[in-house]
Amino acid sequence: MVMVTWATVLPKGVALRLTRMIRQARIVAGLALCLLSVGCERTGDQQDILLATTTSTQDSGLLDELIPIFEQSTGYVVKTIAVGTGEALAMGSRGDADVLLVHAPDREKEIVEAGSAINRRLVMHNDFLIAGPEDDPAGINGKADGAESVSLIASSGARFVSRGDNSGTHFRELDLWAAASIEPEGDWYISTGQGMGATLQIAAELGAYVLTDRGTYLSTLETTGLVPHVEGDPQFLNIYSVMEVNQSRFPRVNAAGAKAFSDFLIGPRAQEIIRVFGVDRYGEPLFFADAGKDEESLNR
Repeated sequence: MVMVTWATVLPKGVALRLTRMIRQARIVAGLALCLLSVGCERTGDQQDILLATTTSTQDSGLLDELIPIFEQSTGYVVKTIAVGTGEALAMGSRGDADVLLVHAPDREKEIVEAGSAINRRLVMHNDFLIAGPEDDPAGINGKADGAESVSLIASSGARFVSRGDNSGTHFRELDLWAAASIEPEGDWYISTGQGMGATLQIAAELGAYVLTDRGTYLSTLETTGLVPHVEGDPQFLNIYSVMEVNQSRFPRVNAAGAKAFSDFLIGPRAQEIIRVFGVDRYGEPLFFADAGKDEESLNR
């Protein structure tokens, strides 16, 4: 697959701004690696909890609401490593995190079945949508079929920006291309290798389409101005789950802290925060609370 990077197509000034933003993200990632190196010396009963999570929980601002409350009520300190879900799951599979908050159900079940993670529980859901420029050059506005929509984008030659980072969103996007029997390639298909917030900004600068979770879309709408064109496809359901990395396989994991954080996320206080998060600012919630539910009920 041939993919064009954002740096080759952005105006110079925009590219410089995004380069600075990405450099800062890499600094944060470097600090995270330092935390992980310290984690190799851990005993399993420390107060620090290493949370590996998808970027949407961070970019939307939800974790900024939840984590301080958890820390104040328990004394634990949460070290958040926000990466694509694929990398978060890989960290769990290596024992490089204590707890995972992610959104790729099929891949989550695989690491549970492999014995690397335990106690997978639903936390919340929202949905995906395809956003893009207001003038809608591919003519997809109002459609409810994601595969048909990406097919129209490809045939029109309109730009499409992909996260390209093995995140839960990227996995879902690849499913759409597969359903449309298309292998996206060419100058119109741009892979950022970045998180959802940065990818939305790049799509806005390029006047491109993008698959996004609704939470990050709404939280960045003031700066992107992207229009929601395709919504309502049943395949756009976006389920987030929490699971603990298995201390039986990785003895240095902070199992007590991981369980405390998992229990907090599905507890009444966090679920109420999730239920109303975003309503005052956007007129609708960014996520829907799902503690105690099963996937079958959400998929109906």
